[in-house]
Amino acid sequence: MGREHIMPADRVHYRWDNSIRPVLEIEPGDVVIYDLREVSDGQITPAATAHDLPRLDMTRVYPLAGPIAVKGARPGDALEIEMLDLTAGSWGWSGISPGFGLLPEEATEPYLHIWDLSAGTAADLRPGIRIPLDPFCGTIGVAPETPGSHPVMPPGRFGGNMDIRHLTQGATLFLPVGVDGALFSCGDPHAAQGDGEVCVSASEAPMRARLRFRLRKRFSIPGPQFSVAGPLTPKHDRRGYYATTGVAPDLMEATRAATRAMLDHLVRSYGLGRQEAYVLCSVAVDLKVSEVVDAPNWIVSAYLPLILFG
Repeated sequence: MGREHIMPADRVHYRWDNSIRPVLEIEPGDVVIYDLREVSDGQITPAATAHDLPRLDMTRVYPLAGPIAVKGARPGDALEIEMLDLTAGSWGWSGISPGFGLLPEEATEPYLHIWDLSAGTAADLRPGIRIPLDPFCGTIGVAPETPGSHPVMPPGRFGGNMDIRHLTQGATLFLPVGVDGALFSCGDPHAAQGDGEVCVSASEAPMRARLRFRLRKRFSIPGPQFSVAGPLTPKHDRRGYYATTGVAPDLMEATRAATRAMLDHLVRSYGLGRQEAYVLCSVAVDLKVSEVVDAPNWIVSAYLPLILFG
């Protein structure tokens, strides 16, 4: 069994840079405990309103805890990260900011929803619409091999702002090591998210994380890979799904069409405001590529878990 380390809560950085000195150096097999900040780094609080979103200092978003160096990690190896425990804090938020997201035409005014996550298992969008919680790190990666300062977005072969919702407790992530020591960092914790995170906001929340690190020597992989211990969506599957589709010769256009159709369905069938529906799509609706072989049109589907509705 490896040693257990605590990452100091005040040691964060806001950009990827392989020149940042490691906060900790650990042995393969060690465990690190993190208290991760929510993505705005305290600029959004439970008392915030939608008017606070346009005032965000974007240089302070995405505080990443780390980096940590893993002894013996070299380019050509892979870092293995096991998600031992992931626990969201007592509150979170989801927002819509004009100009951002899959459907910018839906984001004409700022919108903010504060989540009460104190129940620990689910949170209400409104009475009768309850979102199961499945915490994970939206941003998780090793230092890029390219020198210099790089923004957190977009992701790369080193990981980064991947927003892979299945990297929940019990999953294992593999990242190709780009520099000596790997220099791993993580942050951007999410309490819940749908595949796609269409409004650029999940349920953003503080999180306590326990991660175990192992090293795969001479295990060259082209980019992030991961394993999941069981069914992908056990908290959502019990009552089935309603799905909308988008059909287009471009996958992004098909994705937009499927999402617009889901927004229309949520407004028509459940009486949601359009901004509420957009947030619900971002935190709970899963986008899936259904077909890419019947040229010239491809199909993307948006899956709505019916368990959300009581």
